[in-house]
Amino acid sequence: MPDTIFINARLIDPASGLDARGSLLVSRGVIADHGGTLGMPEGAEVVDCGGAILAPGLIDLRAALGEPGAEYRETIESAAEAAAAGGITTLCALPNTEPALDDPALLQFMVRRGEATGSLSILPYGAATRSCAGKDVSEYGLLREAGAVAFTDGTRAIADARTMRLALSYARAFGSFVVQHPEEPSLARGGAATEGELATRLGLPGIPPAAESILVARDIALARITRGHVHFAHVSTAATLDLIRAARAEGLAVTCDTAPPYFDLNETAIGDFRTYAKLSPPLRREEDRRAVVAALADGTIDAIASDHQPADADDKRLPFAQASAGGSGLATLLGITLARVHAGDLTLPAALALLTSRPAALLGLAAGRLAPGAPADLVLFDPERAWKVEAGRLPGKAQNSPFDGRALEGRVLGTWKAGKRVFG
Repeated sequence: MPDTIFINARLIDPASGLDARGSLLVSRGVIADHGGTLGMPEGAEVVDCGGAILAPGLIDLRAALGEPGAEYRETIESAAEAAAAGGITTLCALPNTEPALDDPALLQFMVRRGEATGSLSILPYGAATRSCAGKDVSEYGLLREAGAVAFTDGTRAIADARTMRLALSYARAFGSFVVQHPEEPSLARGGAATEGELATRLGLPGIPPAAESILVARDIALARITRGHVHFAHVSTAATLDLIRAARAEGLAVTCDTAPPYFDLNETAIGDFRTYAKLSPPLRREEDRRAVVAALADGTIDAIASDHQPADADDKRLPFAQASAGGSGLATLLGITLARVHAGDLTLPAALALLTSRPAALLGLAAGRLAPGAPADLVLFDPERAWKVEAGRLPGKAQNSPFDGRALEGRVLGTWKAGKRVFG
């Protein structure tokens, strides 16, 4: 592979604080150098960025893939296509597949399938419990050796307190952590929307916002007992964020992420029973959305994840209460995050940190930075270029976007994986 030099770029590397015009040289799949002016290596491919932003490839901390078991919803190949179009070069895959990722061979399969795409590194989570059933804790040591980045039951909460205590203790013993879907199952069972005036008016069974904060409070107490690290996924309420802030002030190992719907949409997006906006957790009230935005800005939230949940059209073409929950999010991850930059809620480097260096630090990855010797996983984007989200025309199989019809500013122009152009 010939060397590649990117010229006329605005280089942004949140890990080092770099934000400057300049060039970047890639050699043998890694970043060789960057600076204001670089010499032109003989035979190098030249990419003129035209003033656009060159940043580390995005690291998606949480995405469900249909494969294995539900390839009709999404395959690894189709997810890789959508990820490349969204500037994502590393993706953490949830384990609640069919079969669940509770066997080392299955984790190795996922890693190899990611490598085979040539455009996406798949980092699988290991199932926290066997079959993600919430009962018996999996073999963490073997799963960790096979490539598990952490442990979770994916879209299912670990409801039993004793099981969660064991999971936190075992994960700590293997230098890892547990990712919890923070929703108390007995309170959420049968619900379709956030409990309140809107759900009542629409005749929808409600899920109280306290279903999230109750489980978070319990697991913080378990983290205190075990000294284990608990990570809360797609946090969505002000009460939850207050609990996490207090736990961190106490010195506990508590981290969290959120997803674009929870800082860009509120419960009114379900409109007249719009099933593309039926998510898990459900969309919240406007005051909770604002609290999530504030937590992104003050550093309480560690990462923004796509929370990609592919659904077949037939899964969504049902009455709202019966329709599957979840939205696709790979292609829109960057664009929706940039909306908070355009609104003045986040600086551009801070927004990119939530998509690159901060998830990388959480997982202990060498990716997510523009540094000599780092993998040449890169995204080139124009933060001002407008486009419209149109279900049916998105890359990949999954078209169930809660942002369908949304106009955005910020489009990916190119994506590189290990120095090879994979989009644009």
